[in-house]
Amino acid sequence: MKNETPRQIRVVLADDHDLVRSGIKALLQMVPGVEVIAEARNGRELVTLVEDLQPDVVMTDISMPEMDGISAIGEIHSRHPGVRMLVLSMYDTVDFVKRAVAHGACGYLMKDAPPFELEQAIRSVMATGSYFSPAIAQRLLQPSEPTADDELTHRQVEILKLIAQGRASKEIAFELGLSPKTVDVHRARIMERLQLNDIASLTLYAVRKGLVKP
Repeated sequence: MKNETPRQIRVVLADDHDLVRSGIKALLQMVPGVEVIAEARNGRELVTLVEDLQPDVVMTDISMPEMDGISAIGEIHSRHPGVRMLVLSMYDTVDFVKRAVAHGACGYLMKDAPPFELEQAIRSVMATGSYFSPAIAQRLLQPSEPTADDELTHRQVEILKLIAQGRASKEIAFELGLSPKTVDVHRARIMERLQLNDIASLTLYAVRKGLVKP
């Protein structure tokens, strides 16, 4: 009986920085049995590629335009629960890791991880269904601070993201189909809830929680 060649592990890679994505792809191409079949620059593109290509593994950043990595993971997981999803991020806070896992990620490693850990992570999620780097596992033992989703409603999180991007009340109102007055009321409630007094503080909060890029 002929020995069958093991099937390639098909990977879709997502990161909005071309140089970073190229570097990760180059490392993955050196791993026997692993093939990068497509690349995405944002979460929306990632969701579409997974829909079309049905990969084995998704390796994605968190902070990306149009749709962030965690939202993309949630959408992909609801449609394709068999796809293994690995987060490769510079964010190492407990709330980021727990949010990613809650949305469907089965692994998490840092962008400053040694190159061999990429192979280790992919093989581990394929074999056991999960992988968390030692640094992340250590973080998970620490108590987590509340996430933005714990502290604010979904609508408030949407408005906070747009405020942090420098949008005026009229722009936010138009984008979300609300009145400017309603946006102002939401903003006041967000400030009250978070005990923050100005837009700069709101922006810093949004960056710290990973809602917008620094």
